Amino acid sequence: MIGLRYSFRITEVQWEAVLRYLVLSWLLLLVVGAATKFYRGRFLVGSFEEALGLALHFFGVAAVMVVTAPFLNPDLPRSLPVLAPPIALVGAAAGRWCYRAVRSRGAGHSTDERRPVLIYGAGDAGRQVLRLVRSDRTPALTPVGFLDDNPGKRHLRIHGVPVLGPGADLAHVAESSGAEAVILAVPGASGDLVDRVQKDAAAAGLEVFVLPRLGDLIGGQVKAGDIRPVEISDVLGRHQIKTDVSSIADYIAGKRVLITGAGGSIGSELARQLRRFGPATMVMLDRDESALHAVQLSIYGHGMLDTPETVLVDIRDTEGLRAIFADVRPEIVFHAAALKHLPMLERFPAEGWKTNVLGTLNLLELSREMGVQRFVNISTDKAADASSVLGSTKRLAEQLTAWYAHETGLPYISVRFGNVLGSRGSMLHTFTTQIAQGGPVTVTHPDVTRFFMTIPEACELVIQAGALGKGGEAMVLDMGEPVEILAVAKRMIELSGASGIEIVFSGLRQGEKLHETLFGEQEAAEPTEHALIRRVPVAAVAPDTLVTPAFVDEH
Repeated sequence: MIGLRYSFRITEVQWEAVLRYLVLSWLLLLVVGAATKFYRGRFLVGSFEEALGLALHFFGVAAVMVVTAPFLNPDLPRSLPVLAPPIALVGAAAGRWCYRAVRSRGAGHSTDERRPVLIYGAGDAGRQVLRLVRSDRTPALTPVGFLDDNPGKRHLRIHGVPVLGPGADLAHVAESSGAEAVILAVPGASGDLVDRVQKDAAAAGLEVFVLPRLGDLIGGQVKAGDIRPVEISDVLGRHQIKTDVSSIADYIAGKRVLITGAGGSIGSELARQLRRFGPATMVMLDRDESALHAVQLSIYGHGMLDTPETVLVDIRDTEGLRAIFADVRPEIVFHAAALKHLPMLERFPAEGWKTNVLGTLNLLELSREMGVQRFVNISTDKAADASSVLGSTKRLAEQLTAWYAHETGLPYISVRFGNVLGSRGSMLHTFTTQIAQGGPVTVTHPDVTRFFMTIPEACELVIQAGALGKGGEAMVLDMGEPVEILAVAKRMIELSGASGIEIVFSGLRQGEKLHETLFGEQEAAEPTEHALIRRVPVAAVAPDTLVTPAFVDEH
């Protein structure tokens, strides 16, 4: 305090004024801090947000003391209320930052118990990964450095962990730092980036971990245990999708929503995503009780099956559906129920006709009767220039949907896309099982290609397409470039670490194409407001003109 006086002397009277000033200041700080909850964990200790809050509190109190000093404390040296607050602020902030630094360095287990890892990406996601890993109570990983391709971050240190170089130096940095694994902290990383990092890491003898989806990371739902090894779906389907949340919320929020096929891969993910947009009610319909149990458990945390959100009925059952529609009175229907296995429907085409065509017709007719405002039919790329029972029945479902759109004048649309990664009975599940059994892995043809997208990505675009569709059209999702199935099989074998697994070619099955297409030869695609969604007009087919096709009669 003497240093704040130009004469370096404080009289006895002034000392009393100084002490009075300090006591009043600290009491006022405590009162203001308690009122604003500043001392009750409002900010992270040592953060910039806390520093700003600290400054506002200190200078607010200082202003009060300057104004009241001539009346309450006239003997106080005039320099003290001006110079003391900045010095006190620096001391308080420094103490907090030192505490945070000591706590951060001492957090977690000793490095001897953990595997040293590199974090690829020194951005916001990389910082969050660092915090997650350090706060994990189980001895697993300890970060020893960052990798980042931005030259401006070469000498950066993040909470004491240095950026050691670009991604191209992965092998060298891993050797010099003793790292045994790398975490790819780039949410929404492209498949090419994931593939390159995985190959470079494999060559260096490192394991690769990736983050969950970007939406989960932003939502703060990620735990250290969610950081997982890289999978083939990361290589094939990590597209960055920009969604117009406001348009989605506008047509979903407060509405009564019905999802058919809710126990399936697409239906269950649709239910998970739609729930975020606040529908008034969301009813999940399926004919598989076990699937309904699983989806209710995953969304609501219980599988009691005794609440109105789960409904057990077959879409072939007109009267059963009518009772549900009368009870639920849905305003929006997402129709994901279908039979989808191409070779099975080639053997039993009548089943595909009953479910994919007549079941869809039941839903469309009831939707018209009950005043459903919006109908979204989930279709498939096999409906474009259909060559199979699956494609033909799904094409008819698109055409029926278009007819009801014209009749009602409402946005009844179809959404068409290719294969989704990880769906039940999908190619990836088949390959995974075959690899686990030691092979062989069966591929139909060495040149066969397919479109792929992850289930969350596809469902996000389906919901977006529902907002864009005008009615009587098919909204076609951009699936990127087609993928060679043989390359997928080889890559999965590499990722598994297994050796000696043979790949055999079984030949194309009846109705199967060598290369799928998203658009028919006569279809002219038009852009929409979303870069990853295009539309094509669909020729309507009236229900009273439906004739059981030859492929059904022949069986």
